Amino acid sequence: METNETNSKFLPIAVVAAGLLIAGAVVWNGSRPNTGPVGGAPTPGGAVAVDINNVKTDGLPYIGQANAPVTVAVWSDFQCPFCKRFETETLPLIIKDYVTAGKVKVVFLDFAFLGPDSTTAGEYNRAMWKLYPNKYEEWRAAMYEAQDAEHTGFGNAASIDQLNATIAGIDAAKVANDVKANVRTYQALMDADKAEAGKVGINATPSFVIGTQVIAGAYPYTNFKAAIDAALQ
Repeated sequence: METNETNSKFLPIAVVAAGLLIAGAVVWNGSRPNTGPVGGAPTPGGAVAVDINNVKTDGLPYIGQANAPVTVAVWSDFQCPFCKRFETETLPLIIKDYVTAGKVKVVFLDFAFLGPDSTTAGEYNRAMWKLYPNKYEEWRAAMYEAQDAEHTGFGNAASIDQLNATIAGIDAAKVANDVKANVRTYQALMDADKAEAGKVGINATPSFVIGTQVIAGAYPYTNFKAAIDAALQ
C-alpha cells in the first residue's frame, strides 16, 4: 500500500515536470538556469497579458521594415539551446510569412546569463549591428547554426572571430577590435535589455512579446502565428 500511495503522490509531479520541459525555455532564477515557462496565469499556448508598446525597442538590432505594423520582441542567449530551436526552426517561418511581406519587425534583446560565452556573444551582437547592419540577419543565423553544447567549444571570442571571417563582407578583425574598445558600453546595453525583460515579467530564454502577449519558450510556429495574426487585427 505504501508503494501505491507514494507513486500516486509522485505522478502529478512527474506530469508537471514533463510539461515544463515541453515548454522549451531556460529560466533564470537568480543563481542558476532551470527549464520551464514563466509568467503568471498563462493562457493556452503559454502567453500572459502585456503590451509591446511598453517595451523599449529603439536602437536595438532588428530584421524587417522599421515601420512594420507589428513588432515582435525577442529575448535570447546565444548559448541557449531552446533559443537555437526558435532561431533555426521558427524564425525562418516568421520571416517568410510576415517579415518579407512587411508585416512584422523582429527586434532582438539580449538576455545573456548562461556564462562568459553568453556575454561575449552579446558583445559581438552589438558590434555586428553597429558595423554591419546589412549582414546582421545572416550573421545571427550563422551564430545559432554554429552553437554546440553549452561552453564546450563555440562561443568564445576566438571562435566567433573565426566564424566572422567566413562571412563575406565582414571584417572579422574590425569587429573584434570594436568589441574590445566598447565592452563597457555593450555590457550596459545588455543590462538594459535584461532590465526591460524584468518590467514585463520575463526571466526565460527565449521569450517574446507580441502585441499583448508574452510567450516564454520555444513553442511551435502555430503559437507565434496566432499571436502575430491577433496583433495584426
